[in-house]
Amino acid sequence: MTTAIKIKAVVFDCDGVMFDSTEANTAFYNAILAHMGRAPMSAEDFSFAHMATADQTMLRLFPDPRDHDRAQAFRKKLGYNGFIGLMKMEPTLRPLLSMIRPGYRTAVATNRSDTMGRVLEDHKLADLFDCVVTALDVPRAKPFPDPIEKVLEIFKIGAEEAVYIGDTKMDELASRAAGVPFVAYRNPGLSADFHVEALSQVTEVLTRLG
Repeated sequence: MTTAIKIKAVVFDCDGVMFDSTEANTAFYNAILAHMGRAPMSAEDFSFAHMATADQTMLRLFPDPRDHDRAQAFRKKLGYNGFIGLMKMEPTLRPLLSMIRPGYRTAVATNRSDTMGRVLEDHKLADLFDCVVTALDVPRAKPFPDPIEKVLEIFKIGAEEAVYIGDTKMDELASRAAGVPFVAYRNPGLSADFHVEALSQVTEVLTRLG
């Protein structure tokens, strides 16, 4: 008789899942572009920025090395703290976390870098996650599996004992490469084990997984 695998951890992407960061990220990068005398981000640039790391986005926006260095210097001076308030938390995130903890361990695996800690602190979520892995904590960001695998390593659990919730193709690829069941958030075009339209539905996924 086969014994069912019990899910022990729920791992979240940040942008597009925990938060609608469209306004915040657009304002942040447009401020840098304006400082450099450039036009605002295109829709294609934003789509890229939504999935990529900040460094990858800056390289796309400023491919010329001379412009890139100046833009990066301004980005560090500008900082992201003033834009965190523009991030809109998914309304059922906090109730979900309160409901599933401590029965499940919770984590974030994101392509954000040095902004993630402040995001959690300002939105009073820091105490609701057992582990946070950013692009700074691994050799390779998503779509590589490194951030998710790092969470598994920290929790000392197998891939089949976690689920990953994401909203982009990069999340799908990272989850698949890590061997972790993938829950697609508000993106029916992704190949996923489960699809949800609100984070409150994650409890149904966990019930189905046993």
